[in-house]
Amino acid sequence: MEPVRGFFADNALLSHGWSRDVLFTVDGSGMVSSITADAERGDAERLGGVVVPGMANLHSHAFQRAMAGLAEQRGDSADSFWTWRRTLYGFLDRLTPDDVEVIAALVCCEMLEAGFTTLGEFHYLHHDPAGRPYDDIGEVAGRIVAAAAATGIGLTLLPVFYAHGGFGGAPPADGQRRFVNDPDGFARLVESAGRHLESLPGARIGIAPHSLRAATVGEIERILPLAGGGPVHIHVAEQTREVEDCLSWCGRRPVEYLLDSLPVDGRWCAIHATHMTVAETGALARSGAVAGLCPETEANLGDGLFDGPRYLAEGGRFGIGSDSHIHIGLAEELRLLEYGQRLSSRGRNILCAPGAGTGESLFRAAVSGGARALGQPVDGLQAGQRADFVVLDETHPSLSGRPVERIIDSWIFAGDRSCVRDVHVAGRRVVADGHHVARDRIRSDYVRVMAGILG
Repeated sequence: MEPVRGFFADNALLSHGWSRDVLFTVDGSGMVSSITADAERGDAERLGGVVVPGMANLHSHAFQRAMAGLAEQRGDSADSFWTWRRTLYGFLDRLTPDDVEVIAALVCCEMLEAGFTTLGEFHYLHHDPAGRPYDDIGEVAGRIVAAAAATGIGLTLLPVFYAHGGFGGAPPADGQRRFVNDPDGFARLVESAGRHLESLPGARIGIAPHSLRAATVGEIERILPLAGGGPVHIHVAEQTREVEDCLSWCGRRPVEYLLDSLPVDGRWCAIHATHMTVAETGALARSGAVAGLCPETEANLGDGLFDGPRYLAEGGRFGIGSDSHIHIGLAEELRLLEYGQRLSSRGRNILCAPGAGTGESLFRAAVSGGARALGQPVDGLQAGQRADFVVLDETHPSLSGRPVERIIDSWIFAGDRSCVRDVHVAGRRVVADGHHVARDRIRSDYVRVMAGILG
C-alpha cells in the first residue's frame, strides 16, 4: 500500500460548496481521509487553481465507439432507433475480444480526458460471432476489465442478461446471437466477470437485465440475487414504439410495468426512461432509482426528451452516460440535457433552483446520482470518498477571468474537454496537460484495429 499523501488546491468544489486553500489527505488505498480548508500547502502536491470532483459515466457500450458516424446515411424509409440497430448488428459481427479491449481502452482514455473518472459498462457483447460462448464465458468482460486497468479509470461492470427479441419472451433475432444467455449461463458469466474484477482494485459488479423486451419479469426475479448488494441497471421507455409494444402486450407502459412488477429501489438505475406519464415520473422519482440519462445518444437516435423539470421537482436523482459514444464529452452531455428542456419550454435556466448556477447544479446532481447508480465511493470531494480530482484550466478562454462560482457554468455551456487540464483517479494522475498518459499508444492501437475492421 502506498504512503499517505497530501494534495493542495487553490479552489475546490467540496460537498458544501467552494472552498479556498484546500488540503486533501489521501491514504494508501486512494481514499480521501481528511480535508482542511484555509490550510497551508506545506509539502503537499499542488493540484491547480480549480479542482472539481470526478464524474461517473453511468452508461456505456464501449464497442459502439468504433461505429460512431457509420449510421448517418438516410435509408429508403424513415430512420429511427430500429433502423440504426440493423447497422449495429451488421457491425458487431466483425469484432474479436482483442478488438473490444483496444476499443474500450480508447473509450476509457477519452472519458478520462473529458473529466469522467468512473465507467459503468453495460456489457452485452458476450459470445463469438456465431453466438457460441468462449471457453471462458466471461472472456469479453475480462477485456473490459483489462482496458480499465490499463487506463486507470474506475469501473463498475454490469454484465447484461439478454434472452428475447420482444415483450412476452419472443425469440431473439439472429443479430442478437452474441448477446443471449439463459439464467444459468448468465450466472456463470457473472461468476467469471467477478473473477476478472478481482485483479482491479476498487472495481464493482452489478447486473443489467437489458430491458423488459429482452428479459421477462420471471427471469429478472431469478437473476436479481446475482447482484448481491450491487447495482441493477435496465433500459426502459427509450422509444415510443417500445411503449406502444408494451401496452399492446400487457396493457401497461414500460415504467409502470417495471415499478409494479419488480422491487425497484435505490440500487436500480433506469436507463433513458424518456417516455413517462406524469404518474410514472413521480413514481420513478419516489422509488429512489436513478435515471440514467444519455442526452447525446438520445438526440442522435431521435429518442425524445426526458421530462427533467417534473422529475427533479419530485426529488428524482439522475446521472449521465455517453451510451453509444457518438461523442464522449462531460460538458456536452449536461449542456444538451439543459438545452433540450430550453427548446421544448422556450425558456432558459430550466434544470436548477432560482438563484443557482445551471451548469454547477447539473454537475453536482450528476456526480451524486452517478456515484449512487454505480455503487462507487465517488460522491464528490469529501472524506471517505475516492480521491478523484479533475483540475480545470482557469486560463482556458472559456474559463479565463471568471469568478470561481461561475467556472462550472462556463465549462458546461461554453467549454469542452479542452478545459480539463489534469485528472487523478484514486490519487494517481492519469491525465496531464489534457492528454491521457498513455494516449499515443492507445490511439495507435485503435487506428490499427480499425484498419482491420473496416479495411
